[in-house]
Amino acid sequence: MTVMKPAQTPFQHIGLFGRPETEGLGAPIRRIIATARQAGAKVAVESKTAASAGLSSQEADSIADLESLSQTIDLAVILGGDGTLLGIARQLAPCGVALIGVNQGRLGFMTDLDISQVDSELPAVIQGHYIEERRSTLQVSVMRKAQHQTARHAVFDAPALNDAVISRGAISRMVELDIFVDGHYLQTLRADGLIISTPTGSTAYSLSALGSVLHPGLAGITLVPVAPQALSSRPIVLPETVEVHVVINDGAGTSLHCDMQALTALEDGDKIVIRHGAHRARLLHPKSYDYFEMLRRKLHWGANPIFGGRPDPMPPNEQP
Repeated sequence: MTVMKPAQTPFQHIGLFGRPETEGLGAPIRRIIATARQAGAKVAVESKTAASAGLSSQEADSIADLESLSQTIDLAVILGGDGTLLGIARQLAPCGVALIGVNQGRLGFMTDLDISQVDSELPAVIQGHYIEERRSTLQVSVMRKAQHQTARHAVFDAPALNDAVISRGAISRMVELDIFVDGHYLQTLRADGLIISTPTGSTAYSLSALGSVLHPGLAGITLVPVAPQALSSRPIVLPETVEVHVVINDGAGTSLHCDMQALTALEDGDKIVIRHGAHRARLLHPKSYDYFEMLRRKLHWGANPIFGGRPDPMPPNEQP
């Protein structure tokens, strides 16, 4: 859900996170600290970020690990690409901490502040002027039968903000998957893999596999086959309330990734259970944020060159 809110109570305690071991991390981290302090907030820096940036204890109000910060901060500022934000968001979602991303990656569908905009845009967000989205998550489990037993037990459990991906990995043949939705058999899929995506993840791997772009305000998930054997196998969009079961029939060497960060190897007979996550990630944007402008810019969607690369102007009687 996307909500334009009136001015809220200013954020008081900010946690600053970056991608560890990133070259040149010190300068942007110090710039964000200075901007946040000028906006009236205290700034704590995650310990690995501080070490990578060469930050001394005197340059921040505190330095602590993520677990400690999750209990004390009300806003997380994340410097990096979408992958960095995903990793932090999955851990902070249960705590209800708001997040905003400062882009230092290459594409940045979620990190929509550039470092050059920090001075002009971040203070207003800290002072309570922002657009808020509550992004849905998935909870992903792998159930496996022990030898000589009939009941399955959990061998893996992880959240996903983008997607859960079943992939054939390095093997040269397709995998065979039985797919069930709320206990109803959907299909047996022979393909290179399967992507189970949230609306947030619809612009990630799912998009490259010809899945639909889902607006983040939609309450749904999409199942996207990767290079299916049958041309009739197509993406399907489902309500977010369903429970999806995927059984590995023939898939030696197959793996499961959650947000391409949590990984486990799969075996024949494994059942992957995907359900709606109990927590939503609180993603903030500056008040100038426009979802559709972001899609045009990131995906290079066509515009009319006659108007200098801008869309055709709407007739006056059709102006929104």
